Amino acid sequence: MDFLPLFTDLRNKPCLLIGGGQVALRKSRLLCKAGAQVRLVSHEILPELSSLVLNAGGECIRGDYGDHLLDNVFLVIAATDDQALNSRVSAACHQRNIPVNVVDDPALCSVILPAIIDRSPLIIAISSGGKSPVLARMMRSRLEASIPAAYGRLGNLASQFRDAVKERFENIEDRRHFWEKALQGPVAEMVFAGNDKAAATMLEDAIKNGSIDNGGEVYLIGAGPGDPDLMTFKALRLLQRADVVLYDRLVAPAIVDMCRKDAERVYVGKARSDHAVPQQDINSLLVKYAREGKKVARLKGGDPFIFGRGGEEIEELAQHKIPFQVVPGITAAAGCASYAGIPLTHRDYAQSVRFVTGHLKDNSINLPWEELAKPAQTVVFYMGLIGLPSICEKLIEFGRPADTPIALIQQGTTSDQKVVVATLATMVEKLKHEPVRAPTLIIVGEVVKLREKLAWYEKYDLTKVDI
Repeated sequence: MDFLPLFTDLRNKPCLLIGGGQVALRKSRLLCKAGAQVRLVSHEILPELSSLVLNAGGECIRGDYGDHLLDNVFLVIAATDDQALNSRVSAACHQRNIPVNVVDDPALCSVILPAIIDRSPLIIAISSGGKSPVLARMMRSRLEASIPAAYGRLGNLASQFRDAVKERFENIEDRRHFWEKALQGPVAEMVFAGNDKAAATMLEDAIKNGSIDNGGEVYLIGAGPGDPDLMTFKALRLLQRADVVLYDRLVAPAIVDMCRKDAERVYVGKARSDHAVPQQDINSLLVKYAREGKKVARLKGGDPFIFGRGGEEIEELAQHKIPFQVVPGITAAAGCASYAGIPLTHRDYAQSVRFVTGHLKDNSINLPWEELAKPAQTVVFYMGLIGLPSICEKLIEFGRPADTPIALIQQGTTSDQKVVVATLATMVEKLKHEPVRAPTLIIVGEVVKLREKLAWYEKYDLTKVDI
């Protein structure tokens, strides 16, 4: 271990920062955020840097560095591109036993500033000891994706009840078990959901009762249109907490594989006229598993509240008083259109967009055709592949020009994405030569014309990206 990680209290401590450019600006942000009294010295100082230091109660000195500036200083940071000056500052600090950091020169440092994940009061620091700062920043980025910002509020909540828990549980092991349940159970989930007041009430009740009830709960999670990278942080976090995962046909296998390895996986996919598990049975399964005390993830393609029947499922949960959370997902219209290079709205072509299901509960396609045929709007049909001939025919019949562009997007956002473009008059015939299969999204409107120059996904070539 080249450097021992330490956390230092800089509040109201005098810190000397040498340099007036962008690097000094980055360091000054950290110092000011930590409450330090910054003394900045440089001949030239960026206006933003000067304002930051002065507004934080610090001092800006325009001129040369001198060793006298080290008097009564708690920490020194040299952020200049002058090697001779950096060496001089480092030597003077080492002689006086003042902690010094020379940016990008570990050999001259007695302290290293790590890559930081700030979830105050929770602070995570990552360092390579100056050997590979880029690697440290990469690791920070990976960790940040799995640590919600709400962990800071959770830490503050826990601090308010530390004394009460210590008084309630004399044994240190009992306290540890209590906090482990509290910080990864329903109390934490309340904080993550933004309901800190309810979380505090739950924690207070748990202290009185001497235990926390980590009962069953259901997470209704939108898995997005297919690309696993489009999952939200919250969706991934809850998925990895689940004991049981119920997943649809439209959920990509790579997303299902993100669940815990020991989680039970239950396929409840539905295709047109082929329901592996009827909807009412799915609702009952969610209640059953939750009543067994399990955390249940209900994974649905796209967004659960856009033609996903998520509303029906949480109605059942609410009726049986089962706790649940809903995590929105990127709906197919947004995801597939983006990856196909088709803006759903555009000032020149469409000022509104409508999402329509291609078949209703009775398998009909009895839709408000007169409204859907109006100009200057984009219409997106979900589950409309079987009824495509009728859709094209009806839109033309109710006034949409026969040469209106239409796009069919099969398995959008995935490596198997396929896009077929034609017009309302020609699409049915074109599909005889370029067939597509479900899941396929249908986009109708003048915005489809933009695909020819905006189809970035098919043209994107990482080998040509200049890194």
